[in-house]
Amino acid sequence: MSTSALAPDRRAVLSRRSLWLAYATAGYNLLEGLVAIAAGAAASSTALIGFGLDSFVEVSSAAVLIWQFRSRVPEDRERLALRLIGLSFFALAAWVSFDAVRSLLGGGEADASPVGIGLAVASLIVMPLLVAAKRRTGRELGSATVMADSTQTLLCTYLSAVLLVGLLLNALWGWSWADPIAGLVIAGVAVREGVQAWRGEHCDDCVPVAVADITAGPASGCSDNCCTNRKA
Repeated sequence: MSTSALAPDRRAVLSRRSLWLAYATAGYNLLEGLVAIAAGAAASSTALIGFGLDSFVEVSSAAVLIWQFRSRVPEDRERLALRLIGLSFFALAAWVSFDAVRSLLGGGEADASPVGIGLAVASLIVMPLLVAAKRRTGRELGSATVMADSTQTLLCTYLSAVLLVGLLLNALWGWSWADPIAGLVIAGVAVREGVQAWRGEHCDDCVPVAVADITAGPASGCSDNCCTNRKA
């Protein structure tokens, strides 16, 4: 369905849903970030601290979404919102890379963290549910920002898996080098997602123009404000 074909009432419902999903994401990630950083500091874990910082980036991403959808015309804030999300990815990658390299060069070994392992497992359960809800909403609404935020949440899911592997390798076999390596993986994925958000490439996941809307011409991708300005 073309975003222009959405009834005003349906658009309002989807906008409110986007807002509440952003609130839920911010609340969960704030708690997750606090636990991860506390556990990471106790265990000297680069990966856990990086994961905690990513949780705060996720909070900032949700805050950008809240800022956008509290506007009377959310589409007008689409491009700036995407770039703010992109910058948050870059900041995360820079810090995690620095700390991971420091650890690999002899800055300290990470201890086992049962709390971190439990947190990673919990995130692997919660995050996919949020991703699915955001993607359904973002596609129907045709919002590149909601799609970018869902990718941010999907990244958190991947990072939870990376974190879990790194923490388990360290806890079970004492492979302390696995922790900063997991941190570098987190940083690499964050850079990739930051570039995509900055360029507006999340538009590729937006809702396509409906086939039934043939009077408007052939379908050529999503029709939201971000897509029309993605090369700006």
